[in-house]
Amino acid sequence: MLLRTCEITNKLSFTFDGETHWAERGDTLALALLAAGVDVFRKSAVGGVPRAPYCLMGVCFECLVTVDGVQNRQSCLIEVREGMVVASQQGARTLTEREYK
Repeated sequence: MLLRTCEITNKLSFTFDGETHWAERGDTLALALLAAGVDVFRKSAVGGVPRAPYCLMGVCFECLVTVDGVQNRQSCLIEVREGMVVASQQGARTLTEREYK
């Protein structure tokens, strides 16, 4: 778990898998989730193994989540916004009907 060194002063709220969490304005989504004690961001497409951020700079793709209905978003590269709805990603992304054709 990641611990904050100071109190949140510019609070933003967002949800992850239906639970409300708080972030500091300017936090990345990965940072805010880790600081909130979230240790599983997704399950791998092969075997359903739990995954979490590793590099925190956009290289490893271990921090993929669904943000406001958009899958495969790298949480380490996304700044938290007020009211953001985030969900853990289960396996590979789902193709939309348009992408499938």
